Amino acid sequence: MYIDPHVHMVSRTTDDYQRMALAGCVAITEPAFWAGYDRSSPQGFHDYFSVLTETEPKRAAQYGIAHHTWLCINPKEAEDPVFAREVLEIIPEFLKCESVLGIGEIGLNKNSRNELEIFEAHLQLAADHDQMVLVHTPHLEDKRKGTRLIMDAIKNHGVLDPNRVLIDHVEEHTVREVLDRGYWAGLTLYPDTKCTPQRAADIFEMHGTDRLWINSAGDWGPSDPLAVPKCRDEMRRRGHLEATIRKVSFDNPLEFLSQTGKFRTDVQPTR
Repeated sequence: MYIDPHVHMVSRTTDDYQRMALAGCVAITEPAFWAGYDRSSPQGFHDYFSVLTETEPKRAAQYGIAHHTWLCINPKEAEDPVFAREVLEIIPEFLKCESVLGIGEIGLNKNSRNELEIFEAHLQLAADHDQMVLVHTPHLEDKRKGTRLIMDAIKNHGVLDPNRVLIDHVEEHTVREVLDRGYWAGLTLYPDTKCTPQRAADIFEMHGTDRLWINSAGDWGPSDPLAVPKCRDEMRRRGHLEATIRKVSFDNPLEFLSQTGKFRTDVQPTR
């Protein structure tokens, strides 16, 4: 069994659910994200949140996969703070849904002032409603700077427990600092950018497996919803113990996500 704790199934076909189930996936979490285009109204986000909390759990359940979600306005759509705050006002009505685990994936994209303002507003929303947080870190050359800005903002906020925050898309040059500051960290397995299964295995060998998980972040771009089992295979090829493989692909996500009180891995297929 494995958990994919970050995958965007609204952009995947139902066949992908079937393939993931056959590979051993029993549960997923789907953070709100950029849809490939900027939405033009808060109502568009309301409809999107309804899909995440109503439609996708039913699609996943057909294959015995428990579906959960995180809600936010993604940093790519946070450059208009007035619009972004209108979207934030919608989120509390969805937080009571049994499948909503917290606020995410929030963070930075271009490390801009407006993005940081809305990131801080998300942190306050999480604090006000006692929610856990899933964080997106920026890409390529902005990653280290953005990751440090994110961690400093959380520290300056002063309320959120780092043990209830996961900082995702870490790479070789950011993972150690994230762990040393007390956060959980996610390794996102992409075919080209972020982290390949081979690089993820390298990171486990250099930094250990505590407070680390692997995820596919499968979306509408070049990505692979079976990246987690492929990373497990890479670790087996290198001779890692099954207990170590299970820790990063099942036990660690289970430990972190269970803090919400809502996460589950048991759902009966509905077909």
